[in-house]
Amino acid sequence: MAGPLTGIKVLDLSRILAGPWATQVLADYGAEVWKIERPEKGDDTRHWGPPYVKDEQGDDTAESAYYLAANRGKKSIEVDMTSPEGQAAIYKLVEQADIVVENYKVGGLKKYGLDYESIKNIRKDVIYCSITGFGQDGPYANRAGYDAMIQAMGGLMSITGEKDSLPGGGPQKVGVATTDLMTGMYAVSGILAALYHRTQTNEGQQIDIALLDTQVACLANQGSSYLVSGEVPQRLGSAHPNIVPYQAMKVQDGYILLAVGNDVQFQKCCNVLGCIDVGDNKQFATNALRVKHRETLIPLLESYFIKEKLDYWLAALSEVHVPCGPINSIDRVFENPQIKHRKMAFELDHPTAGKVPQVGNPVRFSQTPITYHAAPPTLGQHTDEILKSK
Repeated sequence: MAGPLTGIKVLDLSRILAGPWATQVLADYGAEVWKIERPEKGDDTRHWGPPYVKDEQGDDTAESAYYLAANRGKKSIEVDMTSPEGQAAIYKLVEQADIVVENYKVGGLKKYGLDYESIKNIRKDVIYCSITGFGQDGPYANRAGYDAMIQAMGGLMSITGEKDSLPGGGPQKVGVATTDLMTGMYAVSGILAALYHRTQTNEGQQIDIALLDTQVACLANQGSSYLVSGEVPQRLGSAHPNIVPYQAMKVQDGYILLAVGNDVQFQKCCNVLGCIDVGDNKQFATNALRVKHRETLIPLLESYFIKEKLDYWLAALSEVHVPCGPINSIDRVFENPQIKHRKMAFELDHPTAGKVPQVGNPVRFSQTPITYHAAPPTLGQHTDEILKSK
């Protein structure tokens, strides 16, 4: 069955992660994505390893696991955009492209005639998505931006990690490039909104999306809490700033993540733990009071959790519908029966590696289901196929 974006064509001038993540989602949804890559080198992430996918003889190929994560369903075209011949080849693709995605520095494509003003002269209704570190204007517009530095500048690292006073305390970046990933997802939503606008007006437009803007937007409740209260949020480890108890608790053989979201769940939790007196204590009667008395409450609960093993608490708390879960390592994630049922890991045929593993798209369409039709391409795999046919 055809995906919801079948018939839409995307010219992908992006590399690394934020742009390729966006265009992979569009490919998953059925769009035809032409990935323009530098001759011989290609996308930088092809070389960001180890690990690299192995060929059928067990030797490393030229594709890293990092590259495989963000490029399935695309067609790779080797083009030197710095040459007149390369630019002419790209212009032919622009004539047919509904969407262009790029993540060069502000003004970086103008000298090649591939900036928005030049592109819209070729196709006036094109949707042109520009992803940069800091946006198309402002005092930082000409700076380069990378995920880790944006996590730092955008406040995320200041609220991630343990308190300075605890062992291992200090600011931490998130374990994946979350700013890049969220920027890619915002890019997808913006592109789809612009596509809908075009169906109503026949107008194209440029979308300006910045990593720093995205990170500030994704401060969510933490940013809102600061603006409302004037109090600067602090690092709390796994604890939640606005809900208590909502954090990792040590048990006999590891940790459990407890996520008590309301007063009824708190009472049930205390009943299961066998500390009814804690549940009845007036200073813990509401979430607001539990936040206020966090430093008193958490050690009390921990003294009960340490009495039993993880599986015991998972079963006992789940039986009374108190949200909780194990803190899984990634190998255990992919062994989880729910993840297996939802087919979040699968394989695709690959021209040199036989098959390559992939992590699934979480969106489920009832009428236009996602069909994964192609592995991340080898460098230049589709150059002749695409350019000779255009």
